[in-house]
Formats: sequence, structure tokens, C-alpha cells
Amino acid sequence: MKQSLMQKKVLSCAVVAIIASGVTAPSAPVFAEEIEEVAVTGVRGKPRSVSDSPVPVDVFGSEALESVSYTDTNDVMKTLVPSYTVNRQPISDGGTFIRPAQLRGMPTDKTLVLVNSKRRHRAALVQIGGSGTQGPDIATIPSSALKSVEVLRDGAAAQYGSDAIAGVINFILKDNSDGGSLSVRAGEYSEGDGFQSTATANVGLPIGSDGFFSLSGEVSQSDFTSRSEQYCESWFCVTEQTPEFIEAAENASLEGDVVQPWGQPNSEGARVFFNAGYDLGGGKEVYAFGNYSESSADGGFYYRYPGNGTIEDLREADGSIYTPLEKFPGGFTPRFAGDVTDYSLVSGLKGEMLNGVLYDFSARYGYSDIEYTLSNTINPSLGPDSPTAFKPGTLANEEIQLQADFSKELDWGMSAPVVAAFGVSYMDESYELSGGDEASYAAGPYATQDPWDFCDGGMPTAAGQSVIDAGSSLNCADDNDPVYTVVGVGSNGFPGYSPEYSGSYARDSYAVYGDLSTDITDRLFAQAALRFEDYSDFDSELVGKLAMQYDLTENIGLRSSLGTGFRAPTPGQQGTTNVSTRLPEGFPVATGLFPASSSVAQALGAEALKPETSTNFTLGFTADFDNLSMTVDFYRIDVDDRTYAISTLPVAASQDDPAAYANYLALVDAGVVGAESIGGVFYFTNAFDTRTQGVDVVATYPLAWSDSSVTNLTASFNYNKSEFASDPSAYLNEEDEFDFEHFQPELRGALTAMQDVGPVSLMARANWYGSYENFNAGEVQKYDPVVQVDVEGRYHITDATNMSVGGRNIFDTYPEKDLLGDECCGAIYMAGTVVDWQGSFYYMSLNHNF
Repeated sequence: MKQSLMQKKVLSCAVVAIIASGVTAPSAPVFAEEIEEVAVTGVRGKPRSVSDSPVPVDVFGSEALESVSYTDTNDVMKTLVPSYTVNRQPISDGGTFIRPAQLRGMPTDKTLVLVNSKRRHRAALVQIGGSGTQGPDIATIPSSALKSVEVLRDGAAAQYGSDAIAGVINFILKDNSDGGSLSVRAGEYSEGDGFQSTATANVGLPIGSDGFFSLSGEVSQSDFTSRSEQYCESWFCVTEQTPEFIEAAENASLEGDVVQPWGQPNSEGARVFFNAGYDLGGGKEVYAFGNYSESSADGGFYYRYPGNGTIEDLREADGSIYTPLEKFPGGFTPRFAGDVTDYSLVSGLKGEMLNGVLYDFSARYGYSDIEYTLSNTINPSLGPDSPTAFKPGTLANEEIQLQADFSKELDWGMSAPVVAAFGVSYMDESYELSGGDEASYAAGPYATQDPWDFCDGGMPTAAGQSVIDAGSSLNCADDNDPVYTVVGVGSNGFPGYSPEYSGSYARDSYAVYGDLSTDITDRLFAQAALRFEDYSDFDSELVGKLAMQYDLTENIGLRSSLGTGFRAPTPGQQGTTNVSTRLPEGFPVATGLFPASSSVAQALGAEALKPETSTNFTLGFTADFDNLSMTVDFYRIDVDDRTYAISTLPVAASQDDPAAYANYLALVDAGVVGAESIGGVFYFTNAFDTRTQGVDVVATYPLAWSDSSVTNLTASFNYNKSEFASDPSAYLNEEDEFDFEHFQPELRGALTAMQDVGPVSLMARANWYGSYENFNAGEVQKYDPVVQVDVEGRYHITDATNMSVGGRNIFDTYPEKDLLGDECCGAIYMAGTVVDWQGSFYYMSLNHNF
């Protein structure tokens, strides 16, 4: 019975593999053994076929990856996995450069990312606001380096450790010892902007007769886009100013034809990845892989107009009046740039001991940093002495890990051997904020009233009378005289890291795990895992998992899992400090993020962060009905003590708002320099509990028109809903609560059709996003579902060379415009939505394999 069941399963895997790889099913018979699809993710010690896995695992081969029109690996994953989402954040500090992603509605720091089954290091960026995500930068992994990608859609902290709450993504690198590929791609949006070009390559080289060295690289460049209208709000409208100002405002932004462009940033990057291995003989193999990546990007901030608290008249030391309009006569839009450097090295030795125990000893090092640059702005407090370009500082994340993994098949008298896997791990992590140039954080003379002591009790002092006698218009009796004006401290838009808020945060941890799995009967497979981790900066965690897969019939299999998990707060989340400029009511105020353990945050009620804990449950089935293959998986993820940024606590030096004034006094008592120029404070905290539940459906069907013509259809669907399981009102305001549960589409689907016609390969894909809602000022806007269609045609010039022409979102479909005014200042669409709002994009590519 087991043999017939396995033959049926393997045959279905063959069909899935053909469709997923984008290769038309041939009319001649294909031996299933040659293309059996297996996964190493989700099981320890011994790979299993995908349909026999006790948890849902998607496997995408290199041809499936190459069939996607994107080269950014984030966008490749978004296209292939409906529950994986990523969006463009045009005005979001460092989020402009390292895009935040989600799996099953949870940020990437709740998804463990592996490369060749080894943990990938985190990026240096801690997302400001929300859950404060600090996860790996998947864009540093060039798609040309990938042999396959395995996506485990289930919690797996008991097997892999912290972060694996929503699932695991395992990037498997190419291991070719010969041959290679070269691809050049270029395209542009139908709006005539956003030109992109990418060149990728891979080459495989032998190391003697028993080894390989596979080298992959990518060079990319992308121009900015603008989906904006001219800045015209109730508080300031560019088009209602004088002709002279309107003309000067044409130079307010370094990019675009409006003062505040909304769109993707300028970017360029170069990335290299290698993978190497050598068979030492006797069952031993030494291996190594690593990467080096450099990228840069720049985007705009909010427009600064006259009289908005930044561009203000100031009384100089000689009694004259200075205005920043002397530097920027049409106002200015700060331009924020980031240079991202990322590199890693992993090396190890694996083999088999004399007693049959398989071992894998490995060590890894990972490093990521972001160096910020801010231009086209000022430090208002420096007045006329302010430069217009700054280096606010650098963020860096560093990780070192040593790991030993073992496995052995044990004969316990059951129908199949018991696979026992166990291992130990040690990890050292550090996060560092390096200070910027002094002008980026300096508190200049105009950070306080009357810096030159011209007035006293509404009357001029001797110094004040002196400048009046020299012709100054100083009027100490007038509260609106520029002598009393106070402006912000630091490079406007992104103040630099001062020495007092620079520094490093480090910790270490160790872990021990065990995993047992076996076929209890011909039909039933079971798995159990247990993991203990101990961290130097908080208590230890013990988590476990049970999983099973049962063949109900030859065609239908049932699978389920139940487990607990956790995610330790990262050193970056615990140690980062950031002060950035926000625009409530169009008026810029400095909003400060402080570590939860800092005296500043604790003065306002913060407590030190502790781990998030989770309970995961999945139940699903796999089915094969002739040519139709289908998987359906229900999941529920309960997360307790979820890390989230509190809604900003208002701060004001005036007593008009008692709560804001109380917060101001608390900051003064904590010794915060420039507290009077801070308009709000927030911090990360273990704010609330959540429940996320949904369903994943994947179906494939080869539609045969004749013996030589087959259209391969793949449909994937995800329903995902997140809601609060505790009262978050103490941490989030009404708008933040509503948006957490309703702002992103709960339904997402994709239908892909692929067809070969002679030397031409055709692809069409419909991406469907369900409805979602946005809340602002007591009103709710409901957004209708959106369908965006991609098409591509590929002509095979020779067996080794082909050319592609295609378009994404060919019907130029946009989400509905923001009608509530939630996005101000020239924005047309809600920038935070996962629904693409850039419009149609058309491209060509030339590809060659050798």
C-alpha cells in the first residue's frame, strides 16, 4: 500500500514541479523519479517530498523564479506567494531604502529567513513606528543566485529559533560547477519615468574534480517616479502664492515637477553572492557561501513652506532679520539618502561519523550598515550659519553564530526508522548607532528665545537698545517679534545622532534543540520538536511543536501542526534612538523615538521589552484529482505581548495642553536637550495580544488542448485577518487601532497561465487584491478590490538565447484615491497600501545560458 501511495504522491509532485517551473508539460512520458520535488525546510535531518510534508511548504525552482519579471527578490516573492506582501514607502526615513515586508500579515522579523538552511543576518534598519521591524534585507540576495526558494507557511520556532512565528523562507543557492547565465533587462513606467535597468549573471566553476564554485552578481539602477499633484492644502497652497514664489518653488525639490514628489526613490546597487563546496571523500564535505552588497537610494521628505515653524524670521546678533528663504526662496524639500552595505560569510564541515550520526558544524558572520545623508535642508537653530547638507550618522548590525547540527536514523522497531535530530547554537549580536557630523544635531542659538539677550521683561536691554539705535526694527514689547522665535534643533527632516544618543547594544544567546520524526504507519507521519534558548538580556524560552501528515486515501492527505514560538526583541529594537520630523496639521514637529529602557521613555511610562510569544495551529489537506492538484491550509497564530510603537505622546512647552505640558516637564526632568523643540515621544513596548487567522489555497492544472499543446494554470489564494486579542487603547489611538485591523486587504489571489507555442512562451498573470478600509478623523473610506494584469512573451532565438517583452499592470489600474485627506501634501494615493500605485510598467530583456 505504501509504495502505491508514494508513487501517486511523487507523480503529483512531478506535475506540480513542471507547472511551478513554468515549463510546458511534454507530450512524451516523464519519469517521476527524475523530477521529484523535495523540501529540506520544515523537517530536521531528512528531506521529504512536498506533498508528504506535515506542514505547508512551497518550493519554487530557478525557472519559476526567472519567469517573474522582477529582479528584486522582494518583488519576486510577492509575485509567487500571495501571503507575502511588500510595499513602497516614499516618505518613511530608512524604510525608503529597505522595504518592509509581511508574511501572513506579520512583519518580516516574525519570519525567519535562511540561506542554504542557515540563518540570515538582520539589516541595520529598525523600522520607525509600527512593530519596529528589524529583519533581513531580502533585496541583498540577487535572484540570479537562487537555485530554489522554499517557503514554510507555519510557525517553526521549536526547530529554528527566534523569529519563526509566521514561517520560514529558505533561499537555496545555485551549486553549478560549470555553465552559467547572463541577463540584461530594461523598462519604464507608462508615465515616462522610473526607468530601470538590471544586469544579472551566474557562472559555475569546478574546484578540482570534486568541488564547485558558483558566483552570481547583479547590477541595478532605477530612476525616481512621481505620482503626485502640486502641494495645495488649507494651511498652505503653492499655486496661490506670488508669481515670484511659484517660480522659486520650482527648485524646492531636487527631483520632480512638484515641490513634494510621491513615488519610488532613485536607487542603484551592486550585489555578489557565491556558493562553494568540496567533497573531501569519506562522506565529508566542506562548504562556504557569502555575499557582498552595496546599494544607495534617495527620496524626498515633506515640503517646508514659509511660516511652518522651520522657515521663520529670526533676529540676528546685529539686530537684523534673517530668513531661510535667503537660502531657499521657494521653500525646500529635504532629500534623504542612504548608502547600504551588507556582507556575510558562512562556512562549515558536514559528514557522517562511524556510528552513523550525520553532523554539520558551521560558523557564520553577517554585517549590515546604513550611512545616512541629508541634503537640501537646514539646521534651523543655526540660523544663517547652517549648512544645507548633513551626515546624520550610521546604523550597523553585526552577528556571529556558531552551530552544530546532528541527525541519526534510529531503529526502534517501528515500521520505519525514527529520525532523531539535535543541535546546539551560540550567537553574539550587536547594534550600533554612530554619531553624525556636529551640525546635524547641534543646538544653535535659535533653539532658545532671545539668544542675544536683547530684551528683558518686554523692554530692551543695553544690547537691545544698541541695535535699535543702529536701525534695527527690534520691538521687545511685541510677543511676535522674531527675537522670541524658537526653531527646531538638528538637520531638519532627520536630526543626526548626537553623542549622548549614540552607542552600541550587544547581547549573546545559546540554544539547544531536539527533533524526532518517523512514519508511524504506512499512512501516518509524525514529528515532535523542542527548543530551549537563553539570552543574556532577558529570561530563557522553551518552545515545542507537534506535526503530522496522514494519507486518507491514495489521492488525499491530511496534515496539521500545533506549536509554540517566540521572537526575542532585537538589539536594534532595544537600543535604537531616532528623532524625525512629522507633519501633524502640516506643521513640522520633531518626534522622538527612544529605547524603552532609556530614562526618557521610562519617564513617560515605558518598561523594558520582553519576548513576544506565540501559539500556532494549522490544519490542511493535499489532494490530487487526475491532473488537478490542490492544497488547502487553515492557520491561526496567536501572539502575546506583541512589540509595537505606542501612539505618539504629545509634548508642548506651553500649558495650553496639560497632558502635553506634563510630558514636556518629564523630558526636562530626564535631561533631554532641546525638549522644547520636540512635539512628541514614542517608544516600543509589549503593547497587546493579537490573533491572525486565514486560509492558503494553491491549485495547479495542466489544461491540454492537444498532445502537443498544454496551458499550465496555477491559482493561489490567501485570506488573512488580524485582530486584537486584548485592549490596545492604552497604547494606540482610534485611528491606529482601526488601521491595524482593516487597512490591508484581507483577500489576495493570483491566477497564472503559461503556454508554449513553438519557439514562443507566453505568460499571463492576474493579481487580485480584495477590499480594505482606511480611517481618518472619524470617517472611513472603503477601497474596492483591484485586479492588475501582467503579461510576457518570450521568443527562443536559440536553445540558449531568448528575448522577452512584457508589461506589468498593463491596464494601468490604480487603487482608489485618498478621499479623507489622510495623506496630505500632494499625495494622491495612500502610500502605505500593498496595492501597487505606480501604474503600468513595460520592459524588455535578453537572456543567454551557457
